[in-house]
Amino acid sequence: MHMKKIVCIIGLLTTGIVNGQTTKTPELKWNLNESGSLYLKSNLTAQIWLRYTDNNSGSTIQGKEVPHIFDIGLRRVRAQFYGQLQPHIFFYAQAGINNFSYNSARKPGLFLHDMAFEYQITPRAIQLGAGLTGWTGFLRYSSPSVASILAYDAPLYQQATNDVNDQFLRKLSVYIKGKIGKLDYRLVCSDPFLIDSTIGTVKKINTYSDFAYTLPKAQYSGYGMWQFMDEESNITPYTTGTYLGKKRILNLGTGFQFQPKAMWHYSDAIVKDTMYQNLLNIGIDFFMDQPIGNQGSALTVYAAYSNTNYGKNYIRNNGAMNPVIAGTSFSGGGNSFPMYGTGTTFFGQLGYLLPRKILGEKGGQLQPYTNLLVSNFDRLNSRVIVWDIGFNWIIDGHRTKISLNYQNRPVLDPIRLNETDRKGQVCMQLQIAI
Repeated sequence: MHMKKIVCIIGLLTTGIVNGQTTKTPELKWNLNESGSLYLKSNLTAQIWLRYTDNNSGSTIQGKEVPHIFDIGLRRVRAQFYGQLQPHIFFYAQAGINNFSYNSARKPGLFLHDMAFEYQITPRAIQLGAGLTGWTGFLRYSSPSVASILAYDAPLYQQATNDVNDQFLRKLSVYIKGKIGKLDYRLVCSDPFLIDSTIGTVKKINTYSDFAYTLPKAQYSGYGMWQFMDEESNITPYTTGTYLGKKRILNLGTGFQFQPKAMWHYSDAIVKDTMYQNLLNIGIDFFMDQPIGNQGSALTVYAAYSNTNYGKNYIRNNGAMNPVIAGTSFSGGGNSFPMYGTGTTFFGQLGYLLPRKILGEKGGQLQPYTNLLVSNFDRLNSRVIVWDIGFNWIIDGHRTKISLNYQNRPVLDPIRLNETDRKGQVCMQLQIAI
């Protein structure tokens, strides 16, 4: 009996791979009916980082100061499974690991990123779903498609509660989404995780706002975008970073994220009355992705402005796959900087896919890009300015690409709360996706 099951599974996998190889874009897909309207699909993505980091001042490892470090890590490894099970029933599941490097716990277990079921009330306008899901507001890259990111990493500041009261941006939620004319929309009601179980940094109550260690109230979010040209898929919640010239996209979007009494702080250091504040993040953004000419060139432009209110003088430092945790600067150790806070943020991104003829028909394409992040947070005495410059070597679309990125970030004084230095980081990312 067990042997029959194994043979059956191997047969399904082989059939899926063969079916994928007969199409222009290989995919793992198994049709559940003759027309293919009912199906199962699977995607696999792995991103490996090789990185040199000029650490923030005072960064230490095992009690010794480490001014710089080279490390290798698995930034993301993901497996997705989704499909149309019945004419009105869709499901989406994703598992994997994030941020596995030399200072991680060994032998990490895969954990569940997504598990959601969706009932499609109408084929286009209204779909209703529930589960652990990435459907959320308040900006385009609050739910990024990691395999199609333009730069080497997503603008993480848009994942406003990442690993504080969610699980790498995902929450236990009910949602409604769809398309009405040119409008693509999502509205979400989420049940946040308890702060007690966070792996992020949440301080005990003090005179500055932080997330409250109380039973959380429901969180509401939404995002809508007017799609002036080609439509984007909304099968999953994850938005594409660059289409590599395959579509003509021109979108204007806006969104919000709101949670009553999510934050708390003391009125002052003496009386210590507990004050509660709402979490309210709002934003507007613009996305354009256009092919240029007939040699495979394309231009990608993204700009976003947001007003984030986490309560009185809230600040949270973060660094992607931080190689060093401890540090004496206000920015923290390693590659971290003030990423989240009460105030305003502008983010801009520009990428240009160079013509195929530069590397030849079989050499792939180069895609230089740049990012600029500028935040004005209430608590700080200087702006937080972070910029990136890099390029992608597109070998086989998003399925195989290599990225090289240089990031420059500020280091803040812990007393004066202003910028006193700047540090850099060079990262090479290898991406394989199926």
